Amino acid sequence: MQIPRLHPDTVEQVKQRADIVDIVSEHVVLRKRGKDFVGLCPFHDEKTPSFSVSPGKQMYYCFGCGAGGNGITFLMELGKSSFSEVVLDLARRYSVPVQTLEPEQRQELQRQLSLREQLYEVMAVATQFYHHALQQSQGQLALDYLQQKRQFNSETIGQFKLGYAPAGWETLYRYLVEQKRYPVQIVEQAGLIRQRQSGDGYYDYFRERIIIPINDPQGRVIGFGGRSLGDEQPKYLNSPETDIFNKGRTLFGLDKAKNEIGKQDWVVIVEGYFDAIALHAAGITNTVAALGTALSIEQVRACLRYSESKQLILNFDADAAGTQATERAIGAIANLTYQGEVNLRILNLPDGKDADEYLRAHNPEHYYELLQNAPLWLNWQIQQLVANRDLKQAPEAQKVMTSLVKLLQQITDSNQRQHYIHHCAEILSLGDARLVPLWIENLLERVAPNSYRKPAPPRKQQQARDSIPVAGDRALLEQAEAILLRIYLHHPEYRQIVTEALQERNLQFDLPHHSFLWQQILANVETLHVTSSQSSDLISQLQVQCMEYDGETKAIARLFHLDEKTQIELSRFAQVIQAATACMERVQCEKRYRQFLQLWEHTDEVTAPEQSQSYFESLRQAQQRLLELDKQRQFTLADLI
Repeated sequence: MQIPRLHPDTVEQVKQRADIVDIVSEHVVLRKRGKDFVGLCPFHDEKTPSFSVSPGKQMYYCFGCGAGGNGITFLMELGKSSFSEVVLDLARRYSVPVQTLEPEQRQELQRQLSLREQLYEVMAVATQFYHHALQQSQGQLALDYLQQKRQFNSETIGQFKLGYAPAGWETLYRYLVEQKRYPVQIVEQAGLIRQRQSGDGYYDYFRERIIIPINDPQGRVIGFGGRSLGDEQPKYLNSPETDIFNKGRTLFGLDKAKNEIGKQDWVVIVEGYFDAIALHAAGITNTVAALGTALSIEQVRACLRYSESKQLILNFDADAAGTQATERAIGAIANLTYQGEVNLRILNLPDGKDADEYLRAHNPEHYYELLQNAPLWLNWQIQQLVANRDLKQAPEAQKVMTSLVKLLQQITDSNQRQHYIHHCAEILSLGDARLVPLWIENLLERVAPNSYRKPAPPRKQQQARDSIPVAGDRALLEQAEAILLRIYLHHPEYRQIVTEALQERNLQFDLPHHSFLWQQILANVETLHVTSSQSSDLISQLQVQCMEYDGETKAIARLFHLDEKTQIELSRFAQVIQAATACMERVQCEKRYRQFLQLWEHTDEVTAPEQSQSYFESLRQAQQRLLELDKQRQFTLADLI
């Protein structure tokens, strides 16, 4: 149907009701940054978030590509949809009454809009029917299963509106169609009944199953999960997809978990309905469950919109099937994790148990402790690769190394990659510290052959010029200056240390875009009198100011945001500042060395011996200083270069 012209009042109500953070977070994983949110721009490829969303202004802007607008504009650009299509869809979503400028078209439009409301209504009535049936004699077997096998009390059963679908072929059909007088087409569209192949009549979709209602984030029932009581297959049966139910975008229990996810700032995703219910009953209410399908990006975004730090723990079954499900889930969201947009951890419970089984044998505190100690996703991947492998055997070690290289090559951030190369080298060395550098060298050659430069073998009599690498000054300076600016922007407690470190070595930011940002920082710190607790205010002010400078903005936008990969443990900040400033000084020292080397080479030792000796002494001093700076940089094998 062609969408008629919408009344301005409808458009205005949609603008008022539709929150831009809700709209954007369905498509972009957002992190809270001060008063605003940031994420990876959906309109161009980028590895560092430059896409900003302002709840106060109800606007978005990308510092990378310049895209910007309100919530309606965002959906129009993303889906290449018309203005009317977007407004109408938002009106449906936020229950805004739709008016048109053509009165004759209103009836048909209202009919389309009311369909979803009818589906919500019939699903609510079906929920009550199933829940009531559970309390009757016909549902006694199902109730015994829930109370005895699953150990759910009446409060939990009532909270989740668990129910029972009777064994008859037309029990629900007769109740909804014949007694409640709902149109058979609506009941069929809700996925509750199906037409017989003969075309003569309908039969219930769920029969003789425990019924688990599936709600949307607003708490409305949109589908059901049915668990068989006998040997009937499949063991779990979900509602078919409908106009209100999309399995790939829905998570069980999100309506009950979203508030606690916001409070705890992390979310647990389990594999089954009963796992989630058991965890909620145990007080771990920031838990949701997948719907028997591979975890999708849409599902991840749906729950992470409530977590500022984007922390997610996967607790799928620890058996072979569960491990495969975990790997499938990781595969779906791999890009988000590699880019640091999801802080992903993996929990495998002891003895291959699922969450429901574990809680029946242990108290919730034990499970919570396991959650807290769950390994990071990459660590878990590495554990899987080395499990049950005899690394003392060269062929086994080589196979493991090949698999590790494939994993490490996926990591795009150099700092994170260096960390995990060191971690893998320690594993492969089997505790022999002498072998760690060799494994690091081997891994670097394979993981990043284009960036790795093998050190030249030492020589007893080596010319001075051979000891100084000339290439890579720009890259080294880029990384060193960037890390100092990141620390200054995002960790106010270390600002004085950064400033003093620069002053002590008499250093300035040499790269034009970094120098520009530093000048802006100093001006704002002085003007705003920014304290150690006002990191977000400074960043927000800088972002607004830098929007006026297109060239500089694109170059420095990535510095305004931190992700999992660029965050450094607090205990290492002092060393990182030292290493970064040492790198900056090293670049300067290399320049001086090359200048003195050129002067020395062009000075005649016979006619100007004193001048030649002076240049040579300056060369020797510069070389000695370079050696000292290299020691300062090598506080860890996860070096800045």
